[in-house]
Amino acid sequence: MYVAELQFNIIADTSYQLAEQAIRHYLETLIFNGQILGREFPTYLQQDCFISRIILPETAALASHHHSASAKQALMALGDAGLAYPKLSVLGEDLMSNHTDPCEMPSSLILYSRFGLMNSVMYCAEHFAPVPLYRFLPTSGPDHQDLIRWQLQFQALDEIQMQEQRVLPKIAENSLQQLNSTLNRQGRKFAAKIGRQQQVPVYFALYSGSSSNCTTEADKCCPGCGQAWRLAEPLHQLFDFQCQHCMLLSNIAWQCQ
Repeated sequence: MYVAELQFNIIADTSYQLAEQAIRHYLETLIFNGQILGREFPTYLQQDCFISRIILPETAALASHHHSASAKQALMALGDAGLAYPKLSVLGEDLMSNHTDPCEMPSSLILYSRFGLMNSVMYCAEHFAPVPLYRFLPTSGPDHQDLIRWQLQFQALDEIQMQEQRVLPKIAENSLQQLNSTLNRQGRKFAAKIGRQQQVPVYFALYSGSSSNCTTEADKCCPGCGQAWRLAEPLHQLFDFQCQHCMLLSNIAWQCQ
């Protein structure tokens, strides 16, 4: 990933409110298409321009052919707020982030999310590296807004269940771990839809944090079909289980490791 800045030059009379609304709307359309990552985008006024600090999955992420219809409309609306089209400056590689997958289009994918990861939830199954969402057909309307909102909910629940002094721990844990929780049903639907669109296998990574019996945890069966699914060797040193029938990956509960 890359740290970058967008410079919005002021070309006509404007106000803080108009400029803020136009810039925010444009950045939100980029977020929901996977073109910029994260939730916070510091924006400040510098003489005759506004500057926003952003994170990109790759240097070409803001190329016009990646824009959704919503992003193109928001880009045009900048002029109504007295702002020019933004100028992009890539400042350097983000050392604290995952590197984007080098494959143009992976032969198989994994839908995987955890708290603290701001990159795409779609991973190349071969390299286990994130694949930018704008490489895929939209999952909802003109972009991937529903998938990204699902990711935010998953990460919020993951953060809750990771805390020492936890609030609603069982609700969060059950949502993350139970195959047929509302959260995981939605996630599996996204995985299935992207698999149909791309015509490649897409696995859903089912999180496992705790177990009622660590003695038998390593021998548990697939929660979808009840068949044996233990791998001889962990995949990417993370996934101990794989079911090709149910398109699921999972791990030995962290509590038992």
